[in-house]
Amino acid sequence: MEKRLILAIALSLLVLLSWSALAPKTYHIENKEVIKEAPAVTSSPQIFRPEKTLSSEIPPTSLLKWSNDKYEIAFIEPYAAIKEVEFKTFFSSKLNLEQGFYIADPSLIFTKESLSSQELTFVCNSTDKKIVKHFYYDNSNYSIELEIKIQNLSNAVLKLDVPLVLGVLNFSGDQNEVRFQDVTVATEEKVIHLNARKESVFNAIKFLGLRNRYFCAIIEPLEKNIYTAFIKTDTPRQTIIGLKSKAFILSPGQQIEQKFRIYLGPQDLKVITSIKPDWSVVMHYGTFGFISQLLLQLLEILHRLVRNWGFAIVILSIMIYFLLYPLTLKQMRAMKEMQSLQPRIEELRKIYKDNPQKLNKEIMELYRVHKVNPLGGCLPLVLQIPIFFALYQALMRSVALKGARFLWIKDLSRPDSLFILPVSLPMLGNEINLLPILMSIGMFVQQKLSMKTTSSASSEQQKLMLIIFPLMFGFIFYRMPSGLVLYWLVNSLLMLTYQFQISRPKQP
Repeated sequence: MEKRLILAIALSLLVLLSWSALAPKTYHIENKEVIKEAPAVTSSPQIFRPEKTLSSEIPPTSLLKWSNDKYEIAFIEPYAAIKEVEFKTFFSSKLNLEQGFYIADPSLIFTKESLSSQELTFVCNSTDKKIVKHFYYDNSNYSIELEIKIQNLSNAVLKLDVPLVLGVLNFSGDQNEVRFQDVTVATEEKVIHLNARKESVFNAIKFLGLRNRYFCAIIEPLEKNIYTAFIKTDTPRQTIIGLKSKAFILSPGQQIEQKFRIYLGPQDLKVITSIKPDWSVVMHYGTFGFISQLLLQLLEILHRLVRNWGFAIVILSIMIYFLLYPLTLKQMRAMKEMQSLQPRIEELRKIYKDNPQKLNKEIMELYRVHKVNPLGGCLPLVLQIPIFFALYQALMRSVALKGARFLWIKDLSRPDSLFILPVSLPMLGNEINLLPILMSIGMFVQQKLSMKTTSSASSEQQKLMLIIFPLMFGFIFYRMPSGLVLYWLVNSLLMLTYQFQISRPKQP
C-alpha cells in the first residue's frame, strides 16, 4: 500500500505539472473562487472591434527609441504606440506589447513633437480634432504618467468613443514561455486573474495588467468608474487587451484630458509595492501564492547574505528540509514499520488468497495490534506538496534568477546544460542537463536502500518502481529551470543521507 500511495502521489505531481504547462488557465478571483466563465456584466458595452489592428511588420524608420539606465522603449511613431520594452538590467530581456497604449483609431497619424530624458510627446492633427499624447517618465523607478489631450477643432459637436490598448498577447511561439502570459483585472469589488484566450468585458475598472513570464504592464486610470476593460481575440493566436471609456461629447473648441498611471517593469514585489502596493496582485502564483511570496522573500534575504542565487537556493532547501524534518522522520519510521510487517502480510496473503475480504480484515487487525498507520508514511509527503508547488511557481517566475550563475550553470532560470551534443537525442534534445540526471541517480539509490525482499510478485513491483520512479522524475525535471532542479536535488541528497544512516546495520 505504501508504494502504491507514493506512486499515486508521484503520478499526481506529473499530471499537475503537465496540466499547469499545457492546459488553459481558468478565471481566478481574489476571494479564491474559481469559475470557468467570465462574470456576467450588466449593461456591458460591446467588445472593441476596430476596423483594423496594427501590422506586426513595422518599418524600421517608423520606430522611435527612448531609453534611460533601466530600459529602452521602442515606439511606433505614426501611432504613438509602444512596440516593445527592452530591460537593460535584466540581460536585455523584452516585454512585447506590439500596440502598447495605442489609441485604436487607424485614421490617426502621430508625429513626435518633443523628446527629452524625462518626457516624450506625440501630436496628431486631423481635420476635426487635435490629440496630444504625453509620456512622463520617473527615472527613479518603472512608472510612467500618460496624459492624453483631445481638442475639438471643428464647428460641430464631436462624439468620441475610442479604446486605448494596453497591449497584445501573442500565443504563438515557444509554448514554454507563452503559457506564462495572463491578464489581471482589478474592479472596485474584486481582482480577477484570467487567461486571455477568451473574450471578456469588465466594468468599473481600477486598473488592468498583463504579463509574460518575468515582466508586466499595468495601467490605472486616474479618473475612476468610467472605464471598461476588454479582452478581444484579434486572431486565433493573438489577443488585444485594453480600456474603453464612456462616450463623451466635445463642443466646438472644447478640450478634455485623460490621465493614466503606468508600470512597465519586472515582476518584483519590492519594486511594484514601492510604487503602488495595490498593483502587487498582478504577481499571482496560483493556489499557494501566499507560500510562494514567503519563500521568495526568504530567498531574497538569503541572497543578500551570500550574494549568489545558487547558494541561496541550496541554503533555502536545507532550511526547508530541517523545517520539515519531524514530518520526514515520521515518514521514515512509518515506512520501516510497514517493512517490518511485510513478511507477516505475505503469509496472510498466502493463507487468504481466495478470500480478499478476510485478508483485508486480517491485515487491518495486524496494523491495529502493532499500532501501525498504513497512511503514516504518505501523509507527511502529501503535506510537503503545497511547499513544492509554491516554490515551483515562485522560481519559474523569478526574474532574479534570469542570467544568475552558479558553478557550471550559466542561467538558473533555464536548464543547466552542461554541454551541447552534435546530434539531438529522442525526448532529451541536444542538451545534456546534469542536475536532473544526478537527481534521478539519487532517487534510484534511495529506493534501492529502502527495498525489501518479499514475495516474487512484490519484488517484481519494487524492481519496476525502482526504474520507473527515477526515470519519471528525471523526465519531469529535465527541461525545468536549473534553480528549481537544484532545490529538489539538494533535498533529495539530504533525504538520501538520512536513508543511509537509518539503513546501516546497528552495531551489537
